[in-house]
Amino acid sequence: MSNADTPKPAATVLLVRDAPALEVLMVRRSAGMAFGASAWVFPGGKVAGADSAPEWDDLSDGSYDHYVRSLRIAAAREVFEESGLLLATRDGEVLNAAASAAFDSQRTAVEADPSLFINLVREAGLRLTLDRLVPFAHWITPSFEPRRFDTHFFLVRAPSDQVVRHDGREAVDHEWVAPAGLLERRVKGEAKLMFPTRLNLEVLGRSANAAAAEAAARALKVVTVEPQVVDREDGKVLLIPAEAGYGLTEERITNVMG
Repeated sequence: MSNADTPKPAATVLLVRDAPALEVLMVRRSAGMAFGASAWVFPGGKVAGADSAPEWDDLSDGSYDHYVRSLRIAAAREVFEESGLLLATRDGEVLNAAASAAFDSQRTAVEADPSLFINLVREAGLRLTLDRLVPFAHWITPSFEPRRFDTHFFLVRAPSDQVVRHDGREAVDHEWVAPAGLLERRVKGEAKLMFPTRLNLEVLGRSANAAAAEAAARALKVVTVEPQVVDREDGKVLLIPAEAGYGLTEERITNVMG
């Protein structure tokens, strides 16, 4: 496999809350994006080189090897860039709305240069709460796609006092939604969802509240999903392993995006 074909490490985050029933934060990607244009997605993106900096060991909770930590750093950074939420504490306390909003002016700069995130965290006396991120799923883009990602999904309870502010660039809108509600909108043609997003919303929707969702994620055995394409008499389908727990093992290519 050439470097061009190697999937790029990425992280994405299911931020959940009770309002009073379970809701998850979704952001809508810009129509001009090369990947997932106009789709509703969980905040996330590619791992940057700076996400592997050894200095993060002293600025974040949890004990991880550098690769696993880089995924979690990327998750926290992308959440900050796209939603304004900071998965961090200062002096042991979770940041409130005013404290997190004070960093808004730095979001564009961090998006342009991810290495600035470590400076922000260090200079503000913050500590990233990486241990609150719970592994939820792992998907690798199929080999036939020109842009491939090795994406780790995490679930985390959203900071209760912070307020989402989508960035207006990559994320042009946001909503806190019940998983079933967004899935119903997709069926009606009112919302565009990528295949992994749809299936992970279905899994999330099995939980009644944020605590149940977190408990289910902690009990979950994450199975890597790299869909394979096969020809059927009525057209091509994507196959995924039954042990991934989605209750679905194949989907028509024509139904994968939308």
